[in-house]
Amino acid sequence: MGVTLDNLEHLSKHSRTCVFWELAPHLKEQAEEFGDTEFEKEAWVSSVLLEWGSCGRIIYCDGIPAGSVFYAPPAAVPRSLAFPTSPASADAVLMTGLEVLPEFRGGGLGRVLVQTVAKDLTRRGVKAIEAFGDNQPDDDGPSCVTPADFLLQVGFKTVRPHPRWPRLRLELRSASSWKEDVEAALERLLSSVTVTNTIAEPSFRPA
Repeated sequence: MGVTLDNLEHLSKHSRTCVFWELAPHLKEQAEEFGDTEFEKEAWVSSVLLEWGSCGRIIYCDGIPAGSVFYAPPAAVPRSLAFPTSPASADAVLMTGLEVLPEFRGGGLGRVLVQTVAKDLTRRGVKAIEAFGDNQPDDDGPSCVTPADFLLQVGFKTVRPHPRWPRLRLELRSASSWKEDVEAALERLLSSVTVTNTIAEPSFRPA
């Protein structure tokens, strides 16, 4: 089911208010100090939705929003240019963040979210997903950059190494072969989990 701007409240507070990816670094700081980050997030989601289409997924467990993943063309992700391993490839869509709430981790929901993104983008003719990973993630709280180890575990390959912020890529020409994996994973989770489209984005914060 498609999620409208009215459904953004289903995201975690961290995901609703994080504008790490959506604004350039100096504008992010201004928004956090003087502005309304939740409004900025909503404005970004609205813009990407109108110009490009759905830019995220949210996953529910027993009716509870358990996690989310977000993605958009590199041109719609100002923060991506601030990374030492930028720019992202022109033929790729950036996965800007993935969050699974602590109480739902360890059950494979992160992998399911990535697989559903791959399935969606393959259907839309996208060649690859890229992501900036964090080689030194902080486990103390929510972040805005996906741990590089997780990305490698779900099939991404490093295309631009860096001690802290590598850029990784997942080719989608083989993503159609994931169809059965996705359906099997969803079937196993069906009693308690549903996956739905969203139009927003998570959060991971470089130190």
